[in-house]
Amino acid sequence: MINFHPTSTQLQRFAEGNLPPSEALVVSAHCDMCTQCMAVVKAASEKVAAEALSKVSNDPSLDAILANIVQQPVAERPSISVPSIDTIELDGREFKVPRALRRYVRKTGNWSSLVGKLWQAPVDLGDMGMANFIYMEKGGRVPEHTHKGSEYTLVINGEFSDGIADYDSGDFISLDGEHTHAPMSDADEGCLVFSIVDKPLHFTSGLARLLNPFSHLFFK
Repeated sequence: MINFHPTSTQLQRFAEGNLPPSEALVVSAHCDMCTQCMAVVKAASEKVAAEALSKVSNDPSLDAILANIVQQPVAERPSISVPSIDTIELDGREFKVPRALRRYVRKTGNWSSLVGKLWQAPVDLGDMGMANFIYMEKGGRVPEHTHKGSEYTLVINGEFSDGIADYDSGDFISLDGEHTHAPMSDADEGCLVFSIVDKPLHFTSGLARLLNPFSHLFFK
């Protein structure tokens, strides 16, 4: 059951097209998994479109512009078939990813083992930077840390806890430097998340603090 959603402000700004691209990507992927937020965004988008149309409906130049458009010849488009990839694989297991993330499956790097029972696959987002698919096996844990910037995370499959809350598939998580947490999964199937951070993590507990000079090499 999905319990954690973007705020109403985030959903409104997403509908208006005013969210930063990386944040908008995670919000969009959450909406693919959450009918409640999808309905909110659909209603907000329709309202934005109606307001925009009302502003131009009285513009005398609009009729001329539309007439010019419909008089243009229709260009023939070549038929292009692009295979759809909607899953990622780890050790023979396949995970279905939300629609908004499918175009990045081909841009996902190889899985690599991190500390404990953690696996990470980097995702090239182009101008938006880098993201990661992170898989926690049962008993896997990310050392306690806080954030120098922002972190947006979507739970794609499974469950995990972090000392702040318990999360399930579809949950949207937004954290910053005011939060300290230690994600871990006790679920038999483990947990797969998609995460974007704009600055390296800062580990806060035990020997993990020795990783701080190198955190930009892993969780980035």
